Amino acid sequence: MWGYLRDRRLGGFKFNRQVPVGPFIADFLCSEAKLIVEVDGATHGADHEIHYDEKRTAFLIAQGFRVVRCSNDEVYHHLVAVLDGILMALGAV
Repeated sequence: MWGYLRDRRLGGFKFNRQVPVGPFIADFLCSEAKLIVEVDGATHGADHEIHYDEKRTAFLIAQGFRVVRCSNDEVYHHLVAVLDGILMALGAV
């Protein structure tokens, strides 16, 4: 997915990857739009992992960010839909 987000390739928006935000590392961050994209792997399905993700998302929102979450499976099998969802969150569609 990084190949589609880097170098302003998605709607002209600049993304960085693996960016520290407080005690967390955002997978992909668009500072100008205050948007974080999180790609969740298989390890995000247990109750304690879901709770951790909810706590993390609440922190990021409290910092003024919007958070888009998708799964690895969605990225591998439905990348166009994931990118379209990011563009919608950016207000570019």
